[in-house]
Amino acid sequence: MASHRKPRQRPFSGGTVRTAATLALAGAATATAFEGTSHAEPQQTPAQVKAEVDRLYEEAEAATENYNGAKARADEAERALTGLQDEAARREERLGAARSALATVAAGQYRSGGLGPALQLALATDPQDYLERSSLLTRAGDRTAAEVASVRRGLDEVARLRARADGSLKEVRARRDELARQKSVVEDRLATAQRLLARLGAEERAAYEAQHGGGPDRPAARPAGTAPAGRTGAPAPADGSRAARAVAFAYGAIGKPYIWGATGPGSFDCSGLTQAAWRAAGVSLPRTTYTQINAGRRVSRDQLAPGDLVFYYSGVTHVGLYVGGGQIIHAPRPGSTVRLAPVDSMPWAGASRPA
Repeated sequence: MASHRKPRQRPFSGGTVRTAATLALAGAATATAFEGTSHAEPQQTPAQVKAEVDRLYEEAEAATENYNGAKARADEAERALTGLQDEAARREERLGAARSALATVAAGQYRSGGLGPALQLALATDPQDYLERSSLLTRAGDRTAAEVASVRRGLDEVARLRARADGSLKEVRARRDELARQKSVVEDRLATAQRLLARLGAEERAAYEAQHGGGPDRPAARPAGTAPAGRTGAPAPADGSRAARAVAFAYGAIGKPYIWGATGPGSFDCSGLTQAAWRAAGVSLPRTTYTQINAGRRVSRDQLAPGDLVFYYSGVTHVGLYVGGGQIIHAPRPGSTVRLAPVDSMPWAGASRPA
């Protein structure tokens, strides 16, 4: 009969429990992995990766120009705030001196005002002297009234300056917040582009960078004054004009790195380069592509002359300096350097000639 009994069920030992748990977890992980695989994004082809990187870089450049504009506005707001604070401090210093003088006069009047005029005359050892002093005090009282009015005006002016400074401080804070937002957009687009580029093979990545300005610099070839005329525009001038000086500056910047938000002298972004080039020629340009395009006289494609600003993409997010011979000098994008490029290497948006 004992041989027909069911074997006694023994409880799981610690090792058995651990083994079962491990198998269960492994099964769950496998299921999760298969589930994740079934929902994973399809692999992008190299062509799709490159197209997406192009889009991200274009968005980063647009955000860079927005950042540049926000920074210019923030700098202007901070200068205005500093001016208001300095003026308020000067007014308060002058007001403090006037109030001290007024307090001295008031204290003197208080000390001498204990006796009425008739009693002071009666007790005076020299009535004539008293009458002379009384006349002086009357005139002094008139001056005191004017000083009181001046102090009151000073108080009002300082209060107005402080109110304006408070408003300016709020604007500065708003501009700084805007600046931080634009910086975040730029950094996000650039980081995403770099992650996508990392998916490409080394050869494909190198070819992409070379094609888009990240490879070896193109040679400067000829100095600014001797660049030959091409099928577009005129040759670079060698006459010492402002345009020639701007072109010469751009040639001198070839090989310097693109850094977004930079205006030189060691690195540039696209509008930072054109601004610096024309600054070297004695002309002040605004900071961004979308303001630089309106800073001079618009010119057509067939009217280009060296020194003209050439703008690209539908949002006017990139700019280069035309140097003659159908070429521009520009700062392409992060990871690249200032270089020569064909004027028609990017989608045309317009051109302008600084005054």
